[in-house]
Amino acid sequence: MELPLLENIKIKSSQNKKTIILPESDDERVLKAADKLLNDNLASIITLGDENKIRTDAEKLNLKLNGIRIINPKTADKFSDFANIYFNLRKKKGITIEEARETVKNNLFFAAMMIKEGMADGSVAGSLASTGDVLRAGIQCVGMKPEISVVSSFFLMILPNFNYSFADCAVVPDPDENQLADIAISTSNNFKKLVGEEPNVAMLSFSTKGSAKHESIDKVLNSLSIVKKKKPELNIDGELQFDAAIIDSIGKRKAPGSNVAGRANVFIFPDLNAGNIAYKITERLGGATAVGPIVQGLNKPFFDLSRGCSVDDIVYTACIASLMS
Repeated sequence: MELPLLENIKIKSSQNKKTIILPESDDERVLKAADKLLNDNLASIITLGDENKIRTDAEKLNLKLNGIRIINPKTADKFSDFANIYFNLRKKKGITIEEARETVKNNLFFAAMMIKEGMADGSVAGSLASTGDVLRAGIQCVGMKPEISVVSSFFLMILPNFNYSFADCAVVPDPDENQLADIAISTSNNFKKLVGEEPNVAMLSFSTKGSAKHESIDKVLNSLSIVKKKKPELNIDGELQFDAAIIDSIGKRKAPGSNVAGRANVFIFPDLNAGNIAYKITERLGGATAVGPIVQGLNKPFFDLSRGCSVDDIVYTACIASLMS
């Protein structure tokens, strides 16, 4: 049985009907996900590569791919335009026009250029490519939101009666105070967009409201101050231990008067060690469904998958890209 939040995300994606690129056509999971997205009318789909090979691979998998658009970057009408645009973006870094042309032949970079030029609404890759390769194409071509200092990620952590966001769990190893603040702002915005609830944001630590002193706690407190200046309407508090953030009785005892303690739904971890460990424990021992990592901070959705992803993971991530575009 599909979880209510995931079902709702698919319904909204079907209503939005955005155009999503799935660049990694060599992966049969991608072709199966494309077929599902098309058949369920969840999005318009573009994939990249040689059309004859893609059609042959799909036929072997008994997939029709009715309505899919296939573009071969090497022979595409836009190839020269994209190469020139990419060259102008990167020439100060010493790239030559020949190197730009070779780069744009890569499916990830061609997809990123399509997103940049408004030819599609989002891209989902990473079932074959590394996170570094996906993010490199996204940062160099799609670009970052002007008000955000860092590309980060979050997970939707879905339990039968509760939906949470955890960040950052996959991208930034040790964010500084400004980056941590922007991770909190990005995650709260996307939580509201995807879940439809008002975010109550907990800046997490091993301390609650001065119960310990350490420079890592100072970073959390400084980040909290930055968020309050940049987004004063956001309901956010810290520093909070996880139990104080999520359990009402403990929150009242450890952080009396807090508007977040005991009812947080967005959890911002002080570094990648804490965030990555926490989401895996919540998933494996707590039985939560973890959806992500969902990349945030770019101008448009350019999402990274785990290389161990399932067909459903690709489908849900494409639907989330539709909602976040």
